[in-house]
Amino acid sequence: MHEFDRGVTKYDIMPIPPVEAQSEQFEAGPVTIWVEYRLLDDAIAAAHQANEGFDGRIEQIADCGVSLHVFGEESPGGERIEFLRFDCFDEDPHYHYVSYANNTNEMVHLEPAATGDPLEWAMDRIRTRLPQMLARAGAKELASRVDAADLERVLPNVAAAAYRARFNHDDAAIHAGAMAEAEPVAKAGGAAS
Repeated sequence: MHEFDRGVTKYDIMPIPPVEAQSEQFEAGPVTIWVEYRLLDDAIAAAHQANEGFDGRIEQIADCGVSLHVFGEESPGGERIEFLRFDCFDEDPHYHYVSYANNTNEMVHLEPAATGDPLEWAMDRIRTRLPQMLARAGAKELASRVDAADLERVLPNVAAAAYRARFNHDDAAIHAGAMAEAEPVAKAGGAAS
């Protein structure tokens, strides 16, 4: 299911998609940042993994927190897809480099003692390192189009939405939304997770 290489966990399944209806979206030039409060538990993981590639084993999971999803176009005028995800979770904060073109999902764990508040850390990475991180995720052309002024314009709104989500969320509604989002995927038989 996954392998560990020099601080990066490499998965052979893609991350569980965000729930669009539970996300606020902020456009910053060629990228869009989605802010979502996520709950992950065994039931949500199983519902999303009940598709091709699921090996029947579920790692026990119970975590929650704000996720910042960075979407962009693989090419100008193309479909917007997720390239980066910052999961600012309570128990296991981490971030993902996502490449649908290469079917790779690489997760890097954060050490809160060193990085501090994972949400603050993630906001700072988006502000100061987004082009480099997009290039690392395989989106070099997209990275070349990121404009710091566009980011500075929307980041205060992203931060406000992220802290609202952190401190004011409805766990039952979020759980129901995550489970409902898995239903069409599972029925269609496509890859999820």
